[in-house]
Amino acid sequence: MPSDPHSSHRAQNPCGRRVAVIGGGPAGLMAAEKLAARGAQVDVYDAMPSVGRKFLMAGRGGLNLTHSEAAAPFLARYGERAALIEPWLRELDATGLRDWARQLGIETFVGSSGRVFPAEMKAAPLLRAWLARLRASGVRFHMRHRWLGWPPAIAPGAAELHFDTPEGAQALAADAVVLALGGGSWAKLGSDGAWLPGLAAHGIATAPLRAANCGFEVAWSQHFRQRHAGQPVKSVTLRCVGEGGPGPARQGEFVVTEDGIEGSLVYALSAPLRDRIESAGHALALLDLAPGWTQEKVLAAVTHPRGARSMSSHLQSRLGLTGVKAGLLRECAGAEDFRDPERLGRLVKALPLRLERPRPMDEAISTAGGVSFEALTPGLMLRAAPGVFCAGEMLDWEAPTGGYLLTACMASGVVAAAGVADFLAGR
Repeated sequence: MPSDPHSSHRAQNPCGRRVAVIGGGPAGLMAAEKLAARGAQVDVYDAMPSVGRKFLMAGRGGLNLTHSEAAAPFLARYGERAALIEPWLRELDATGLRDWARQLGIETFVGSSGRVFPAEMKAAPLLRAWLARLRASGVRFHMRHRWLGWPPAIAPGAAELHFDTPEGAQALAADAVVLALGGGSWAKLGSDGAWLPGLAAHGIATAPLRAANCGFEVAWSQHFRQRHAGQPVKSVTLRCVGEGGPGPARQGEFVVTEDGIEGSLVYALSAPLRDRIESAGHALALLDLAPGWTQEKVLAAVTHPRGARSMSSHLQSRLGLTGVKAGLLRECAGAEDFRDPERLGRLVKALPLRLERPRPMDEAISTAGGVSFEALTPGLMLRAAPGVFCAGEMLDWEAPTGGYLLTACMASGVVAAAGVADFLAGR
């Protein structure tokens, strides 16, 4: 193995040791920041020409940095992983993240939905300020360095790190390494999940990557697709039907696509919908097209005498059901339902929508699956590879959009950095 060109930066105490951070997304950059603040020499490696590409893409429509929700419901957004994520949020919660942005000169505000955004709404100014501070603290960046994993004959560890670089293959060494390799969505931005088979081959417990915060496919009729694809469906509630019946309802909006549905309301329920498809072969979602109306009021409106008017005109007049909402009712209800006003009135409040499958994983905003928590210490070090830590979306957890995903990713970087410091100090 070639000699380590950075060996002169090592010292006999944690503050002078060299740490390699592999992956330049929010989790990796946060780990780099915290380690540099402790005096470590930090080198960030990324396969892409620049860092933070998925971060920038996520901020194109307005960077949703975190959420102003109270601590208990905020934590509940992490589902069955909430107890494992809670220690991360003790290190960096929504308030701490807003303070961190303010220290970079980025003011934030709370939107009407409770989501927190930078005042300029953009990700680029925050990333520029962040990178400037990282470089000023001594963090070095190595672009177009694709980590190749550990060869089968080599035990995982920080002492031998192989990269494919513009100058050819390189083998480098570090005193510790933080893997922040992302999940398996948006491969063109660097998160391709290619690291997972290599870790699994070394006996590190992993779970298959699955789409999260994703759209779903629906077998629309050609007529409905041609008339309504691309249209938003606003002010509705959606719930997933599981083995025990309908789950909790969420209110919001989504978009009809050529192939199905996507958007914030769908993403909020993507985990139970995806899990139901995996267990039953399809998922049934119930749509409430008139969430501001009680069932009794809807039934009264639909069963009101309509005279010579068509049922469609009647629904428009009495309930205000027009456009894509009326189209959904016509698409998902049968001719018999339209001839039975009481049955139709019930469908307005609980319209079954059959979801066939999630959209491809590379189209998803994020992924579930990855390195199992059982493979990690509380400080996020791989039990099978002392000195190797993991952070961010490559761990087996998920969260809905709304700032929850980004907050926990960055918080995990803080935890991993603390774990590295403890490891290097011999604790």
